[in-house]
Amino acid sequence: MKWFNLNLPSPAENLAGDEVLLDNCEAGHGEETLLFWEPRETFVVVGYANKVATEVNVAVCEAKRIPIFRRCSGGGTVVQMPGGLNYALILRITEDSPTRNITSANHFIMEKNRAAIESLADQFKIQNSKFKISVRGHTDLCLGDLKFAGNSQRRRKNFLLFHGTLLLDCDLSLVSELLQIPSLQPDYRASRSHTEFVTNLNLPAEKVKAALVAAWNADEELKNPPLKEISKLAREKYSTREWNFKFP
Repeated sequence: MKWFNLNLPSPAENLAGDEVLLDNCEAGHGEETLLFWEPRETFVVVGYANKVATEVNVAVCEAKRIPIFRRCSGGGTVVQMPGGLNYALILRITEDSPTRNITSANHFIMEKNRAAIESLADQFKIQNSKFKISVRGHTDLCLGDLKFAGNSQRRRKNFLLFHGTLLLDCDLSLVSELLQIPSLQPDYRASRSHTEFVTNLNLPAEKVKAALVAAWNADEELKNPPLKEISKLAREKYSTREWNFKFP
């Protein structure tokens, strides 16, 4: 598997990167890949089917000039901000592998990611380390019952995209400020507010990336990412109001 750090200048480009890599693999022009990017600014990202007004405090975002984007996968709305780490896996789908269906892929990927983070717990004394690192809901990673990572999946015929955001050293007060209470919640949330529900992992991004690279045997850096295609998709889709407010 290949890996690389994306970290392009704009949120739209970083969001477009995930979709371009998936599409390239599906078209036979790529291979399984693990990529990372870290937000340089604060912005909101809704899931593909989310209604913006239902999930986002739009008035606050507008007053603070915080942009709202939409990603190509499902799941809930997130606040992207400095101190977060995004990763994306592009994996092949085969009938005899754990990626063969949504449920199996979720379990397979989340367990690998959980083990990777757990491998760092003793070394870095994760905050609330007395709590076990676990998978909750379908695709949440938690310390005890506090969420530090959410994930989502998009499937094509031959490849899937599985991506997520890890809270490492974020200003978590922004989550309650910028987001409404989500319209869909996992049972374990138990109607808690954002402040009561999320936590930071308090680990260095480089160490988390290294642990995920090792877990996925991503032993070769991708030298020529499709930057032109990413820029084009960012410009034509992820920067447009038509896409980002597809479901207002």
